[in-house]
Amino acid sequence: MRTRIFRHADGILPNSLAITYALSGYGVGLWLMTSSNLAVASLATLWFAHALIIAAYLFHEFAHDTIFARHDANSWGGVLMIWLTGSCYARYEHLRHKHVRHHVDRADVISLDTKALVRSLPAPLRRFMLLLEWLYIPAVELLMHAFVIALPFLREERRADRKRVALILLLRGIAFAMLAYYSMQALLLYVVAYLVMVTVLRFADAFQHTYDAYAILESDKVPDEKLRDKAYEQGNTYSNLVSVCRPWLNLLILNFPYHNAHHEQLAVPWYRLPALHRKLYGDSNGQVIPMSRLLLPFHRHRVTRVLSDDYGVVDTAAGKAEGFIGAVSVSFLTAV
Repeated sequence: MRTRIFRHADGILPNSLAITYALSGYGVGLWLMTSSNLAVASLATLWFAHALIIAAYLFHEFAHDTIFARHDANSWGGVLMIWLTGSCYARYEHLRHKHVRHHVDRADVISLDTKALVRSLPAPLRRFMLLLEWLYIPAVELLMHAFVIALPFLREERRADRKRVALILLLRGIAFAMLAYYSMQALLLYVVAYLVMVTVLRFADAFQHTYDAYAILESDKVPDEKLRDKAYEQGNTYSNLVSVCRPWLNLLILNFPYHNAHHEQLAVPWYRLPALHRKLYGDSNGQVIPMSRLLLPFHRHRVTRVLSDDYGVVDTAAGKAEGFIGAVSVSFLTAV
C-alpha cells in the first residue's frame, strides 16, 4: 500500500508548483543575478525576491501542517523554507509554537518590544532608526531578525542554542564570502531582494490585525485582561486582499490576504482560501480592505507606526483606511 505524501489530493499540483517555484527561483534566480546583463540581473533579482516571499508563506503553510500528510514531513519542509528566507537562526519549532500561540491567544505574541526599545535608545540612534524607516528601509524588522540571532546569547533559557547559532553564522558567512568572491554584484542584489521580501511581508502583516501585542517567550502567558473570543478574533482581523476583482492576483503572496477565512478555519490550505472566503462572507464582509487602500496609510504612517501603541482608526464600514496606522515587528519569521 502506497503511503500518501500530500495531505490533500487536490494539493499535489498547487503545492508542487509553489515549492518548485520557491526552490528554482532561489537557485536559478541567484545564478542569473551574477549576469553582466543588467536587465537579466534586475529581472532575476525580482524573481529571487518573489521566491523568498513564496518560501516565507510556504513556511506558514508547513507550520499549519496543510501541505504534507505527516507532521514530520511538514517540519522538514518548514525548516527548508526558513533556511531559504534566512530565518534559520531560530528553531522551526520555536517559530511554529509562537505562531500557533498567535491563533490560540488571539494576540500578537512577539519576542521583543521594539517600540519600547526604540524609545529607550539615545536620541541620535533613535533618530537614525526613524530616518531609515522614513527612507523605507525596514530598520525595525532588521532589528527583530538581529534579535533572533542574539537571543541565545541574551537569555539564559536559550543558552543551548548558542553553538547552533554560531555554526549557522559561520556557514552563512562562508557562503556569502564565496558569493562575494564569485560576484559582488550578486551579493548586493541578494541584499536588495532580501529587503524587498522583508518589506512585502511587513506590508501584509501591518494591516491584518489590531490585536494587542505581548513580548513574551514561549513559557510566558498572555495576560487574561479581556475576552478574546471568536467575535474578538474576527473583529480584529482584516483581509487585505491584493485584488478583490481579480482574485488570482492574491496568489502573488500565496492567498495570505484571505486572513479572516484563515483564522476561521486554520486547517484549510492556501489554495482553498478564496473559495472558503466566498462561502463564509460572500461579497459583504466588512473586514476586507483592498491593498490599494492601504498603500497610502503604509506610506503616511511609516514612522508613526514604529513608536505608536495605537493601531489607528479602521473604518471598514465606510470603506476608509487612511487612519489605519497598523502593526510593526509582528512577522511570523521573527516570533520566537
